Amino acid sequence: MAGLDLTGRTAVVTGASRGIGLAIAQAIAEAGGNVVLTSRSQEAADAAAAQVKGTAVGVGAHAVDEEAAQRCVELTLERFGSLDILVNNAGTNPAFGPVIDQDHGRFAKTFDVNLWAPVLWTGLATRTWMGEHGGAVVNTASVGGMASEANIGLYNASKAALIHLTKQLALELSPKVRVNAVAPGVVRTKLAEALWKEHEEAVSASMALGRIGEPADIASAVAFLVSDAASWITGETMVIDGGQLLGDALPFRRGAGIGV
Repeated sequence: MAGLDLTGRTAVVTGASRGIGLAIAQAIAEAGGNVVLTSRSQEAADAAAAQVKGTAVGVGAHAVDEEAAQRCVELTLERFGSLDILVNNAGTNPAFGPVIDQDHGRFAKTFDVNLWAPVLWTGLATRTWMGEHGGAVVNTASVGGMASEANIGLYNASKAALIHLTKQLALELSPKVRVNAVAPGVVRTKLAEALWKEHEEAVSASMALGRIGEPADIASAVAFLVSDAASWITGETMVIDGGQLLGDALPFRRGAGIGV
């Protein structure tokens, strides 16, 4: 599809040293875009950029470090001359257990990385380039922001807030900047290991599409959302979960043929 050609455009992807962020960077590069990958350490960012086939640069910038974020945006503009795409992918989940058992430190870290960082980076991208020239922003949310689950309630609350923030920013930055989100289900990443690693077969069997997600599944959706093929989409959250939110698929499979 011609609309998926990102040649000549430049993207910044936060939290891109591995998993979904790295896959997104690779997908954008494969579509012809220049990519700046961020990570907490310069070493990790460089290692990730080396895995991208195309024009890619690694920048050490913790997502909530305002000075580092500013330097990254400035470097992007100096190196490539534009900042057309921003993917707010950096995320964390240090708080496990009931919400009322969490301390302020874990609360603050969760919301700083998962909610404040997208505000910070989107503001920088808008003020330095997108506000005048246009652009596309995608936030990595989660299906957890649409449901209640045991032990990860604080994380899910931050993602629910990010889904709302996506709609708010889509209106505030319209018509120049499109802002959307993706909401992954259980994906094969380090952050989500507790959700699948010890019982992948059972988790996969319960899903309508019969498997957990791969980072590339999310990356393909993001490449679409930042492209011209999605030029009339803003303020939306695309669920990419293999049917997880539909509920347990096993009873339907066991009953196949009944009532036919």
